[in-house]
Amino acid sequence: MSQWPSAKGRKVLAALLGIGWGMKRQSGSHRILERIGWPDYVYSFRDDEEIGPRMLARIAKHTGLTPGDL
Repeated sequence: MSQWPSAKGRKVLAALLGIGWGMKRQSGSHRILERIGWPDYVYSFRDDEEIGPRMLARIAKHTGLTPGDL
């Protein structure tokens, strides 16, 4: 079983902003996030969209997010 729970897009975005990511710009539903020392990350999930464990693990690989941050 995965250590990642599924979560709403709004909750994941709030967690990313909480660990130091900032909004660089937005074009439609695509939000470009930036953090010093990391390459920019394109976050394209809607607020009410459910993000599953596998996708959360992929997001974590690129952003440094941990299950405890949610």
